[in-house]
Amino acid sequence: MTQGPGRRGRRLRPGDAVSVVAPCSPVPADMLEAGLAVLHGWGLEAVAGAHLRGRHPRLPYLAGTDAERAADLQRALADPRTSAVLCARGGDGAHRVLDGLDFGELRRAPVKPLVGFSDVTALHEAVAVELGAAGLHGPVVALESFAEDPVAAEHLRTTLFAPEEAAVLSVPGAETLVGGVARGVTAGGNLSVLNDSLAAPHSRRSARGAIVLLEDVAEDVSRIDRMLTRMLRSGWLDGAAGLVLGSWERCTPDASAVRTLLLERLAPLGVPVVGEFGFGHRAAQLTVPLGAAATLDADACTLVLDRPALV
Repeated sequence: MTQGPGRRGRRLRPGDAVSVVAPCSPVPADMLEAGLAVLHGWGLEAVAGAHLRGRHPRLPYLAGTDAERAADLQRALADPRTSAVLCARGGDGAHRVLDGLDFGELRRAPVKPLVGFSDVTALHEAVAVELGAAGLHGPVVALESFAEDPVAAEHLRTTLFAPEEAAVLSVPGAETLVGGVARGVTAGGNLSVLNDSLAAPHSRRSARGAIVLLEDVAEDVSRIDRMLTRMLRSGWLDGAAGLVLGSWERCTPDASAVRTLLLERLAPLGVPVVGEFGFGHRAAQLTVPLGAAATLDADACTLVLDRPALV
């Protein structure tokens, strides 16, 4: 069975402190400064992880060693002075930090939302499974999708500060792929990261009962096919209540081929499916709460939360 609704952190208020960490890939310095300026403009104090600007000594695609990145994330999640944890970047390496976290300590810490997408999907899964906490699939601080995308940043700000105003999610251009209405708890994120998590520690064994979010970037349709097929053959998608599909930016050969594949592999599940729902690797990215009880109306292309994402 999938996880039930997650424990919610509290909404943010001007003057709050938030942790900013780099648990995955190195952070572009100019984008980081621009993103931190946005947080300051929201009235927040950004508490930087010790290795926020770090780099692995031998593996240039990682922002510090596994131990350094895990320690930063541990401190951020456990720190009672901060009210949220914002990832500076996705990229690579999230799975590598999971075994370095002390989930026993984190279960005793105040719950707070983790914000991020892409490789951060692995962290969202661990937070849901090990801590029973809800999170936010939304923009990271040090990329153009935050610092230079006012639409994406504003939707995240609304979700953090006034979550009742972001309880009904819909976007222009969303498409009914399979009609119907479903109720469940939101889960998922990046397809390739979820696929890499199958049968691994700190990840759910099944999406049964979940409204599953899926998106990816720069993948060929044949690889998307292999990943979905593995999910289907493993039984991970058995009993899913519905599916909400986000962006497939730069996936080859084109959007039409990806849409055809998604319909062929997912429609036989017989559950409501909505496409082009506006979250993931794209401009004007939507922030979608994870671990939230919700109703998916695939005919109206809406996702309605039972209650606001934050207390």
